[in-house]
Formats: sequence, C-alpha cells, structure tokens
Amino acid sequence: MSTPSTVFLLDVDNTLLDNDRFAEDLRAQMKELFGQDECDRYWSLYEQLRDTVGYADYLGALQRFRRDNDDRPGLLAMSSWLFHYPFEKLVFPEALSTIEHLNTLGKAVILSDGDIVFQPHKVERAGIYQVIRGEVLIFIHKQQALDVMQARYPARHYVMVDDKPNILAAMKRQLGDRLTTVFVRQGHYAAQADMATIQPAPDHTISRIGDLPELASLLARTPMTPAA
Repeated sequence: MSTPSTVFLLDVDNTLLDNDRFAEDLRAQMKELFGQDECDRYWSLYEQLRDTVGYADYLGALQRFRRDNDDRPGLLAMSSWLFHYPFEKLVFPEALSTIEHLNTLGKAVILSDGDIVFQPHKVERAGIYQVIRGEVLIFIHKQQALDVMQARYPARHYVMVDDKPNILAAMKRQLGDRLTTVFVRQGHYAAQADMATIQPAPDHTISRIGDLPELASLLARTPMTPAA
C-alpha cells in the first residue's frame, strides 16, 4: 500500500462524541439506583482511579464501587446500562461525514486514550468504527505512543484533532513540523484550558468538529504550512 501524504488523527471523547453528556447521564443513573451519597462515592472512586491509571475508566470505577456492597441488584442494572448506552445519539453533528471527507484527503485514524474494553465499545456503538474503516488505536497515554502510531500509519505529515490542548502540545513537541495540531473547543476540558500556559499553542482552533472539513482540505494541500 502507498504511504498517504496526510494521516488525520482524531480523538474521540468530546471531539467526535459528547462525552460530557454521557457523564451527566451516568451521574443521573447512579443517583437513581443508589442515591446521592453513593453516587458521590462512585465519582470519588472514578477520580482516584483516573489519577492512578491516567485515563477515564468507568468500568474500573464500578468494580471498586461494588467492593463494599456486592449484593445490591442495582449493580447488575448499572452494568447493563453502561453497555447498552446509546452512544450513537451522542455523536456530534457532521462528525461522521467529517471522517468520510478526511478519507478523501488522506487517511483518518482514531487515536484515543482509554481502557481496552469500554473505550472500543463506545467507538463501535457510536458508529465511528465502521465509518473510520476499523482504523482505531487506543493507548493508555496516546502522546507516549507516537512511535507505535507512526509505525502503524506511516505518512509524510500528520494532523491531530483533539479537545485537550495540553495533549496537542505534548505531541507537537515530539513531532515538530511533521504534525499540525487542531484544537476543537468542545467539552469541559476545552472550556477550562488555560491557553496562556499551553506551549506550543495549537496550530489551528475550530469551534466544532463540523468545521474541520474546510480546514482539512487546506491542510491536505499545504500540510507543512499551518494557516495563521
């Protein structure tokens, strides 16, 4: 197979789908099944686990949550709720058509952080896996796996699209001019980011994933020269 000129790397949560909405729904479901105090305990465990492993692990937090009281019927209901959650309803407008457009310009690839069970499940349930033709990479820390990514998807240039500017900066420091970074201002991480402290700053900023096709067409024509 020929090496594509440009590989477009796409984050998932709050880039292609509204993970903040999922978290809100999960919080409401935990409260309904277990009450407010136990809901708060779950999220405390979730935050502790995220600090430990470095990524969101909803299933791992539920495993820790069950340790103190393993006989509640709500636990099985919660497990079922998680695996039947309709992630396809959370895909941002034009996200899937954006992926299709990127594949006309180069190759689109999912590059995400996450656990090895629930994160792939989300990608598939949302309909992203099929549209992106199975080109999915999920690591514990994606910014630390760029050698693996490049070996799997060699290209003359890469474009990384993410809602976390600190992740974009970490990748840019490693790949330099071979990478163009695109910051999507969607979700709470994007809203809370202190852009004055992000070095290097993103090459481009867009308001929504639906704005990417026009920019991507420009980048595919002149990948080594980010727009002002």
